[in-house]
Amino acid sequence: VQLQASGGGLVQAGGSLRLSCAASGRTDSGYAMAWFRQAPGKEREFVAAISWSGSSTYYTDSVQGRFTISRDNAKNTVYLQMDSLKPEDTAVYYCAAGYPPRYSSTWAASIEYHYWGQGTQVTVSS
Repeated sequence: VQLQASGGGLVQAGGSLRLSCAASGRTDSGYAMAWFRQAPGKEREFVAAISWSGSSTYYTDSVQGRFTISRDNAKNTVYLQMDSLKPEDTAVYYCAAGYPPRYSSTWAASIEYHYWGQGTQVTVSS
């Protein structure tokens, strides 16, 4: 599976961006999809994840209520709608895919995801 992330950019605090992640290759395998981010000098952190059907979604606390993950399996694309952006959301955002984690507590673990995109930069100015 190859993943191509896009949609990053520079936005003022309070603004919105929508990230997209297009998948190619074996996209019919029921993969869970996720977004992670990495700010300068910090470790990569989980942002959001979604099941194959879209019926289950997971968010880290800091983005709950501001970000929305969704997917369109017909287009092999997952989205991250980011609203009410804050300067602390500034990071490189990566999309990832993997077999659905067995436990809800592990959906946020990067080790669960075997395929990664190249990242897209999101910069939020104050």
